[in-house]
Amino acid sequence: MRRVRTLFCSLLLLASSGWAAGYEAEWVDFPALKEFDGSPVRLEALLFRPDGAGPHPAIVLLHGCGGFYTGQGYVTASYRYWLDLLARNGYAALLVDSFNPRGYRTICSLQKRPILIGRERVEDAYAALQWLARRPDVKADHIGLLGWSNGGSGTLYTLRGEGPSRGFRAGVAFYPGCLTLSRAKSPYKPYVPLLVLSGEADDWTPAAPCIALTKTAQSQGAAMDIVTYAGAHHSFDRINSPVRFRPDVRNLNRPGGRGATVGGHPQAREDAIRRTLDFFALHLKN
Repeated sequence: MRRVRTLFCSLLLLASSGWAAGYEAEWVDFPALKEFDGSPVRLEALLFRPDGAGPHPAIVLLHGCGGFYTGQGYVTASYRYWLDLLARNGYAALLVDSFNPRGYRTICSLQKRPILIGRERVEDAYAALQWLARRPDVKADHIGLLGWSNGGSGTLYTLRGEGPSRGFRAGVAFYPGCLTLSRAKSPYKPYVPLLVLSGEADDWTPAAPCIALTKTAQSQGAAMDIVTYAGAHHSFDRINSPVRFRPDVRNLNRPGGRGATVGGHPQAREDAIRRTLDFFALHLKN
């Protein structure tokens, strides 16, 4: 797998030199904070970094329940797009693989998920933060967090005030699941500015609990906001992803616990990209 990844990265660098110069890409690895099933884990990640010595602001990226590989073993077009976009905008962007180092490619269809949003995903976010903060080309106090779906939920948990440590400066969560946190006894309050982006037609991670969660956080004085998009389903920012129904995935928000509608929404995608870049520029570049 390492050989395949090295080849992919080399091809990516060659391709990027003609149309997206200004950054470099490499596979990196670093230890997870805790063991998994009794064994140590070495996390793998794809790092896109701007040219120059820096130091640069940085963003940790958390993938969704499908992992960040396609069925053919390639990094998905959407995650490659975000890595490229962030690097071209001056950020060191680190996409962390929470699944393959623990023996799973995807967990979307698993009824009982061994990799938990409030445990491993949080731990991986902070492991990535610590690794980035030690790099001389990264501004250690200007690191953000960006997650999608399962990784979006991981973003919410990571940024809770009572989290295991602090250090992120801002976060963006695309269509996270908010139901459990919205029903928690302790009011939700992120310790840094947080932006949530949700589709109003999302039947997998509905927007309504996220709206309620945001109102709770705002009542606690937190700098948390939400933007919802009419007609947008789950994964509305995905590239080349027509709207379709996935009957195989676990969905606790649907009768029977299975199935969800997913697919892109061009207008929502364009607006969400703009808002994400503006948000991180405000909080990570100042």
